[in-house]
Amino acid sequence: MAFYDYASAFGRSFFLAFATLLPILNPPAVAPIFLTLTDGASHATRVDLARRVSINATLLMIGSLIAGNVVLGFFGISLAAVRVGGGLLVIYSGWRLVNSADADTEDKARMAEVFTPEIARARAFYPLAFPICVGPGCISTAITVGASLRGQNPSPLLNAIQYAGALPGLLAVGWVLFLCLRFGEPLLSKLGANGTAIFMRMSAFVLLCLGVQICWDGAHDLFLGLIQDAQHMALHASSAS
Repeated sequence: MAFYDYASAFGRSFFLAFATLLPILNPPAVAPIFLTLTDGASHATRVDLARRVSINATLLMIGSLIAGNVVLGFFGISLAAVRVGGGLLVIYSGWRLVNSADADTEDKARMAEVFTPEIARARAFYPLAFPICVGPGCISTAITVGASLRGQNPSPLLNAIQYAGALPGLLAVGWVLFLCLRFGEPLLSKLGANGTAIFMRMSAFVLLCLGVQICWDGAHDLFLGLIQDAQHMALHASSAS
């Protein structure tokens, strides 16, 4: 194959991964949730946490893209089960945010003392990177993208080039996520205290609804699979008789 064919495959994989994962991850919508969960943290702690969360989210997407199908197949876990389990985690996080009380000045000062770098590092993966940023929908999408890249061409070299093109696309998604988390606070501060509180409460409600939708989609797929299995068993029994 010509160099142009390899370059074209690299570019298509880059835009496939970037254009597919970026809307699912939706960094602008994640930023207010990030600010709510890190309420009371200092500016330096938030910047460091934004960097850690972006790195963890990017590694999750890369791992899902490369080895997601292998891991799920090894444990016998379906994508529908991933959606149900991850959707329940998102519902739990959204419910906590919706029912959380607004912190006053004294509470924020107290939280700033408690929000140590150790606590920030502990939250960098759960719940911020998973499932807030990279939820089951994002993971299943990354797995789907990886499966499509693997099945596009039997050539091992071309498959390697396609994966090599998808990885920078995921890195670009992680960079956009970092920018949104890093500069979310100064952008939201223009709304004022009441506007920011309203916006964050609405974002928490959207997160709750998103978790319900993800869980419902997974339960729907599981239910359809159960019906199909029942139909196959009925057909097998009728043919045997």
